Amino acid sequence: MLLTAYQTSAAIRRSGVKRIETWLRNRKVRNAAAIAATAVEAAVGQQASLPGEKLAAAMVARLAQGIVALDDEIAELDDLIEARFREHPHAEIIRSMPCMGALLGAEFIAATGGDMDAFGTPDRLAGFAGLAPVPRDSGRVSGNMRRPHRYHRGLLRAFYLSSMASIKSCPASRAYYQRKRHEGKGHKQAVLALARRRANVLWAMIRDGAFYQPAPSVTLAAWLPHWEVPLVGWSVDRTCPSG
Repeated sequence: MLLTAYQTSAAIRRSGVKRIETWLRNRKVRNAAAIAATAVEAAVGQQASLPGEKLAAAMVARLAQGIVALDDEIAELDDLIEARFREHPHAEIIRSMPCMGALLGAEFIAATGGDMDAFGTPDRLAGFAGLAPVPRDSGRVSGNMRRPHRYHRGLLRAFYLSSMASIKSCPASRAYYQRKRHEGKGHKQAVLALARRRANVLWAMIRDGAFYQPAPSVTLAAWLPHWEVPLVGWSVDRTCPSG
């Protein structure tokens, strides 16, 4: 946004911090004061006038305007995707899982259709997302598990990004991630393990029409199969309608 109006150090110096800050604020730019101060500081340190500067400035302005227009178009498309996602019957259930927002939820729906009956078990969902190993047995060799070469990369992306975000904002996810790190797993392996766990929970939530609840549920953990037991601090509310 700054480059749409100010492309040269001389123009930035003439305007000064206050004027540039006001100009940015009027266009709803975040951290306008810091951006204006940084730009002026850099301009003060660049006093030279280069050949072809005016032509280069005009090109930079056009490129910057194109980027701003593209950013606006992306925002409009995001709004359209979110509106379409909210029409799905499982949208609110999916959104109830921490860090599974509208855009990642839309990727999940696009990849799976939102019908967990098509997968049968959470293991099949995890395998489809590339989060579960598959057997690579040969001859007398058995028990050789490898990561699948064929899987839905968009679905893996949705689970991976939501898991990354949940480490910062969801205590249960953070605790599970830290536990895997203490077990000796690297960062990527721990995130993938968390993504697999969250896939299991999301599968059970959609199957039962249950919203995510942050409070632990001892009764639920007692009768769920091992692959459905939520993490410590994770539970689902079975009193919520599936609609």
